[in-house]
Amino acid sequence: MSANSDPKACAEFQAQLPELLGSGLDLANHPHLSGCPLCQALLSDLETIAEAARQLLAPVAEPPDQLWEQIESALREQESGTAE
Repeated sequence: MSANSDPKACAEFQAQLPELLGSGLDLANHPHLSGCPLCQALLSDLETIAEAARQLLAPVAEPPDQLWEQIESALREQESGTAE
């Protein structure tokens, strides 16, 4: 733990962290974070995990049907030797 980190203040902040994150507030200006590298790192890690989870849950766009037709056409041309 850093010399600037107060274990009691960290525990209090971390207990409030789920509610703070859920509020949508910008925590960059939270008073505790300005002087606590331990909680800054924790918040950074949580934000990284949350972003990765959002990416996992993002809908996957299906390619348009025309794309598959174009690929098949290009393959047929290549097989017949007419492709450049």
